[in-house]
Amino acid sequence: MRLYLSSLDLGDTPAELVALAPRGRVALIMNALDGDEASRGMWRATETDALQALGFTVDELDLRRFFGDAAGLRTALAGFDMVWINGGNTFVLMRAMRLSGFDRIITDRLAEDSIVYGGFSAATVAATPSLRGIEAVDDPNEVPEGYPSEIVWDGLGLVPFRVAVHYRSDHPESADVEREIAFYEREGLAYRTLRDGQVLIVSDAVEKVRLVG
Repeated sequence: MRLYLSSLDLGDTPAELVALAPRGRVALIMNALDGDEASRGMWRATETDALQALGFTVDELDLRRFFGDAAGLRTALAGFDMVWINGGNTFVLMRAMRLSGFDRIITDRLAEDSIVYGGFSAATVAATPSLRGIEAVDDPNEVPEGYPSEIVWDGLGLVPFRVAVHYRSDHPESADVEREIAFYEREGLAYRTLRDGQVLIVSDAVEKVRLVG
């Protein structure tokens, strides 16, 4: 299993990402911003440029095209060496992952070690066991056009702990993160914190997670 879980953007050590997924083909997933089209376009351009500068080939993969068509998504993902998932609203992202079957497909591909799961902010939170607590930061009732209103509370469970991103950083959500952490501590839940620039990396077994940056 190979994971690159960043707090913001590529983090401070993008060479670690290149080492994890040597200049392959990347599926850029922007669905966490489906409720904010203006930001979506800006971030798509920014992330495409940044990944291409590292030597990756980048193509956007919109999970909305595969709602109810997991077989189609599995075929579409077959040619990619990495998914890079942009930040935004974690609840919107998890709805897109569930509706498209991405949640099951990525678990299979990671078990085969045939793909890298990378991304930041919402992508990192989505990799955890549950979204309970993140409602202190993200609005669970944000429902973009074409999405059902049902909230998906389960995360992908790729790591066995919660992750509080933008922790004590110069970020608009940093103050809300303290309330998120208070929930984890009150409930006795294992969690890790990430400041902007920091990344959690798994290059083999999840028990060997590394913090860089």
